[in-house]
Amino acid sequence: MAMEINVLLVDDEVIDLEWLRRRVAGSDRLPLHNVRTATSGFAALKIMEQHPIDIILSDIGMPIMSGVEFVRKAKEINPEVHILFISGHQDFNYAKEAIQLNAYSYLLKPVDDDELNETLTELCTKIEKERKQHISLSETLTLVNQELLLRWFNEAAPGQVEMHIHNVLTPYLQGASAVAIIEIDDMARRIQTWTEEERSSWSSSANQFIRKFAQDQNLGMVITAYDYRFVILAAVQEQYFIALLEELLRAFYQEFSCSITIGRGMYTTDPVKLHDSYRQAQAALSIKWIVGKNRLIQDASEWHPKEKIASDLEVIVDRMLKAMLEYDLTTVDDCLLQLFAGDSPLSQKNDIYDIIIRITSKLHADLQQMNEHLYEILNWDSHQPFVLFQFETVHDILSWLRRRFFELSERLYLKRQRQKRKLIDEITEYVKERLDQKITLNEVAAHFDFTPNYLGHLFKVETNSLFSDFLSELRMKRVCELLEDPTKKVYEIAEQAGYKNIIYFNRQFKQYMGMSPGEYRKKNKI
Repeated sequence: MAMEINVLLVDDEVIDLEWLRRRVAGSDRLPLHNVRTATSGFAALKIMEQHPIDIILSDIGMPIMSGVEFVRKAKEINPEVHILFISGHQDFNYAKEAIQLNAYSYLLKPVDDDELNETLTELCTKIEKERKQHISLSETLTLVNQELLLRWFNEAAPGQVEMHIHNVLTPYLQGASAVAIIEIDDMARRIQTWTEEERSSWSSSANQFIRKFAQDQNLGMVITAYDYRFVILAAVQEQYFIALLEELLRAFYQEFSCSITIGRGMYTTDPVKLHDSYRQAQAALSIKWIVGKNRLIQDASEWHPKEKIASDLEVIVDRMLKAMLEYDLTTVDDCLLQLFAGDSPLSQKNDIYDIIIRITSKLHADLQQMNEHLYEILNWDSHQPFVLFQFETVHDILSWLRRRFFELSERLYLKRQRQKRKLIDEITEYVKERLDQKITLNEVAAHFDFTPNYLGHLFKVETNSLFSDFLSELRMKRVCELLEDPTKKVYEIAEQAGYKNIIYFNRQFKQYMGMSPGEYRKKNKI
């Protein structure tokens, strides 16, 4: 932003004053913002009471109120104003008084244009340097004050408010203020793959965005804290503060595709209670883990835990495992949600980690009975599940568990389907090799170490037929293959297919094929 310097010209001689105004205001080499004029010290003092003035160019020998008297009073209004005297009198006493008033220079009428421009240029340069030094000092003092304020907020029992803290807080407490704490969500996971330079750049951008938003909206003081947190000291009324914080939530996500969560404390005009407001903001932010992120949390004291650990965990996990094996994802999700709807309040992260270990340990034990290994399937280290500690909310953890358990269900289902298909193929080969013998479901079940009921159910599910029908179909296919050989007698074929009674064989073949063995050969020209 360009330097703005305000000048006040004072001279009781109207012609001289106009000459001076034209030369000062008409210069394109000076960073002058406003050039005001006054024909007396009294009028000049009124201007100074109404407008900021950086430089005074005043005639030193004015009537009634001399330039010296005027400057003394002007210094009372603005001790930092720079003085430049102009006079037609070559009098040492005037010069001496000018020195006593710390005047920057003393010019004699008629003033040379080049001398005037040179003097004003030097004075503007001096003012610019002073302003930069003041800004640098102010910024340093501001950072120091913010650090002191942050330390004060984090004291457990601050006691009496120290004067320097009180001075920082006073402008905010005149109309009541509150503390809000902003936390950028999911940064632990987000920065894992970032370089140090990328982290620094992103943090700087986020910092600048929040500060600019606060400045543009007159939101209040922003203090950079730690772990991607910011503290805001409100400078607006409560209803506007809430609305602006909600707007900041939306604006930040739109800018960075990353959410923030804000905890807010109470409004107060008491410095000690403002410390309590900070504690309330911390407490509100701490329940983000339960109520969710990307929101403004205003009062943790009104929150009551809804998520709870189920008391019948083993029963629910059994039902969930059965649903996994059947690839019933709806029931898997229902069970997962039910695990957090019991009687014991779930308000600490350790509660969640404990229940997850209990769930996965039971699943692992149950799957081991089926020759399955949970942690190998999920590619997850059971002893060091660090991934869980990266999540910031219960919702995040449940979403992660849901994805992993759905994945587990799909893998278990596909694996069991392949195993079932392989088993059916093995049983089929076993039966084919013994078709010339008497075969029963009990015998086959015993050979493959299953109960007859389970094997019968498996065949019904996998082949959509009873085992007896499956066996009859295999026998009839064998009979049809053997009938292709015209040298074989029908009774020989019946024996080789496991039929000891020729009459029963003929009845079965006709029922299956719709014709006798002889008609089958005749039809197929065998």
